[in-house]
Amino acid sequence: MNYTVEKHTQILIALLKAHRIKKIVASPGATNVCFVGSLQSDPYFEIYSSVDERSAAYIACGMAAASGEPVVLSCTGSTASRNYIPGLTEAYYRKLPVLAVTSSQHFGRTGQYYAQMIDRTAPLADIAMESVQVGCVFTEEDEWACGVNINKALLALRKRGGGPAHINLQTSYSQDFSVQTLPAVKSITYVHDIKHMPSLDGFKHIAILVGVHNRWSAELKSAVEDFCGAYNAVVIRNHASNYTGEYGYNPDLIINMKQYLPRTETADLVIYIGSISRYNSGMREKDMWRVNPDGEIRDPEKKLTHVFAMEEADFFRYYADAKKGKKDSSYARQWQEEVKGILANTPENLPFSNVWVARILSQNLPEHCVFHLSGSNTARAWNFFPISNTIECYSNDGVMGIDGQISALVGESLVNPDKLHFGAVGDLTFFYDMNSLGNRHIKNNLRLLVINNGKGAEFRIYSHAAAAFKEEADKYMAAAGHYGNKSRTLIKHYVEDLGFEYLTASTKEEFCEAMKRFTTPVLTEHSMVFEVFTDSKDESDGVYVMNHIVSNLSGKTKDKAKELIKSIAGEKGLSIIRGILGK
Repeated sequence: MNYTVEKHTQILIALLKAHRIKKIVASPGATNVCFVGSLQSDPYFEIYSSVDERSAAYIACGMAAASGEPVVLSCTGSTASRNYIPGLTEAYYRKLPVLAVTSSQHFGRTGQYYAQMIDRTAPLADIAMESVQVGCVFTEEDEWACGVNINKALLALRKRGGGPAHINLQTSYSQDFSVQTLPAVKSITYVHDIKHMPSLDGFKHIAILVGVHNRWSAELKSAVEDFCGAYNAVVIRNHASNYTGEYGYNPDLIINMKQYLPRTETADLVIYIGSISRYNSGMREKDMWRVNPDGEIRDPEKKLTHVFAMEEADFFRYYADAKKGKKDSSYARQWQEEVKGILANTPENLPFSNVWVARILSQNLPEHCVFHLSGSNTARAWNFFPISNTIECYSNDGVMGIDGQISALVGESLVNPDKLHFGAVGDLTFFYDMNSLGNRHIKNNLRLLVINNGKGAEFRIYSHAAAAFKEEADKYMAAAGHYGNKSRTLIKHYVEDLGFEYLTASTKEEFCEAMKRFTTPVLTEHSMVFEVFTDSKDESDGVYVMNHIVSNLSGKTKDKAKELIKSIAGEKGLSIIRGILGK
């Protein structure tokens, strides 16, 4: 067998075989030589020739209908693919699994008057269930994206009743067919009913990664709890995941530790539910399964092997019922204890910063309140520390942007006017959305914390790429000096004129005193805004300390970490570290 050296074409061929697709109808041309030339050297494929692409598409319809198998079409550039439209339209309305692979010149030539180069990025609505562009592979990221997109098109042939799909395949016109073996590829399996559920045998440790998740139903929580007990699994979550059961732990502290490797064994299967997750699982898993009724491929950790198009509760209930017996929570407890042990050694003298505020306030939020957490440094700081399981948490983590954080908090507070709603934002986030505080529907149940350091402190955190520019980053990257440049009266006058009660603090002592009022568990006459003034260096130092609380690495790396901690946390902080390291 002789395959083209084009890696993306090799991946397509390997995935066709992995998805058990072998029937091909090929039309002549130049841009599809690399693809067709590779196919015809492999006896696995059953290839037919058709000069007329319009006829080829209908031949594929007939073959798909008679065999019940997917059929691949291959054509060259120019108008060849346009002739597939009638046949693909037929396939769409009959739900026939016909895959059109249209070969193309370099995508950058689109619209540049290159001969025989046409735009295939926007197919008609009723000729393909899925349409993807597959370019040449140069990096590992390219290779991963290539595999994801091809899997997406191949799965579309059979999912939701099936139908046609389209792959626009770039070519480099290589004449080198010297590759003897196809690359290993990751085939993604689509499961839509319990008749085809795969076995969990062979997975030693299982974790459930919960992204942003709306309020859990009693049915879902019960199913997840029973599943975790049956399979000794752990639930990986952050505050916005809204999981409050006994099997959960927040990985953000461990994930962000720079000189530390977890002692607990990592899971070899991660089951991903909910929407986007602010952080990855922290596991070195072999497989990731995604469970969601939308049945879409979402591969944030590049380990996705199965997509389950079903309700989360149904998925976990199926497996929990399949293995009833003694419940085991030892794996979850190992992770919980490891995080608890690190937190117990957090230096007392953290700088006055988002991290310090989150540490103190997280222990003092009233029970059964609602908490809205904004992005970047604020979210990072709060996820270092636990909050009460009685607190419902939301965040605009769908896209993790600066927009609408206060507006979302306002909306949440309007739904339950008898419940306290807290929010935490930075100063740029506040000014971005400050107009929302003028909404006349706001009640007396809103409490907003504003950390004002006069800039986007995220861009001055020591680990951020912009931090290398030091003070120069303030000009345009961290957007310092806007909105009154840490004015002590701007927010005060604005919110007081709108009828809010205003609190402020610039020191730890002032914060602790004002916090008593801010966290009073009863509804007060007015909603509150609590402005806390910090410094971006303290913000960076606070994050650094949290990233270096303990170390289990050895040698020069550990010694360097100790010196850096001493420079930030002082002798007291270093003495704590010495106690942990034994040196």
